[in-house]
Amino acid sequence: MAIPWIAALKIIPWGDVIEHAPKVLNAARKLLDKQKAPTVQVPPSPPMDLSAEPPSLGELRNRLVEARQLIDQQAAAQQQMAQTLSELAEQNARLVEAVQLLRVRTRVLIVVVAVLVVGVAVLLAR
Repeated sequence: MAIPWIAALKIIPWGDVIEHAPKVLNAARKLLDKQKAPTVQVPPSPPMDLSAEPPSLGELRNRLVEARQLIDQQAAAQQQMAQTLSELAEQNARLVEAVQLLRVRTRVLIVVVAVLVVGVAVLLAR
């Protein structure tokens, strides 16, 4: 069970991971800070009672302003998450390219080693 993990750890380009780790960490911290930041807490408005008189125009405007504030907050949070996701996807693509390059190099190395083994075997057989 441990062998696949060891193989996976050897394949990972740790130099690239270490190089991009601060960027990922900063983006994650910004995202967490925005989520922890005190947002304007709007007290939930009581549900409208259909049997009661309709709300006044001022009350409706206040509710509309509160709703717009909440929508703006959600849009900002969504934009930040999209940016973070984009950065992570870009870094993931670079990691995949590096892994692909390492696979090609490994195959070439295996072929070279096989040719050398055959060459040594031929020389020893003489």
